Amino acid sequence: MSFSGRILKLFGWTVNVTVPDYPKCLICVAPHTSNWDFILGKLAYKSIGRQAGFLMKSSWFFPPLGWIFKAMGGIPVVRRKTNNTPPLTEYLVNLFNTRDHLSIAITPEGTRSLTHNWHTGFLHIARQASIPILLGIIDYRKKNIDISQVFYSTGDTEQDLKQIKKYYKGSVGRFPDKFSTD
Repeated sequence: MSFSGRILKLFGWTVNVTVPDYPKCLICVAPHTSNWDFILGKLAYKSIGRQAGFLMKSSWFFPPLGWIFKAMGGIPVVRRKTNNTPPLTEYLVNLFNTRDHLSIAITPEGTRSLTHNWHTGFLHIARQASIPILLGIIDYRKKNIDISQVFYSTGDTEQDLKQIKKYYKGSVGRFPDKFSTD
């Protein structure tokens, strides 16, 4: 067992990943209600010998923490519009199209606070880059991290999001009152 796996086991967590190790993919992770989700997700993926980058708001990328996050595969997300940067979806589609191997974890809620309006950019990215979306659950009630479902964006964003939210229904975040699939 890897060091990451031992840490998770020590704290009572189990990891169940049954999907193939795709050379390129997005990993949709929910519920996202705590900063601990990041640590648990990184440990879980590392415990099975895989690497994934992640999106995180740019305000976390200050020295020296920003250097560490970038070394771990972090991609800063600038939430305000600027004239000199391409839209995030366009930037990420380009990254996927120019690399042979790239996995990026995203949280469709885009916040640790309660929201009913999940972001849909990941569906557009997956569709335009022709890559699968792995559905990852960090369930605090079961103390289980699970990636056992692969989803392909159909182009019908509303219907795709409905199906994905249905998949996550019943999952419990660290702060259950901050997670909604409605």
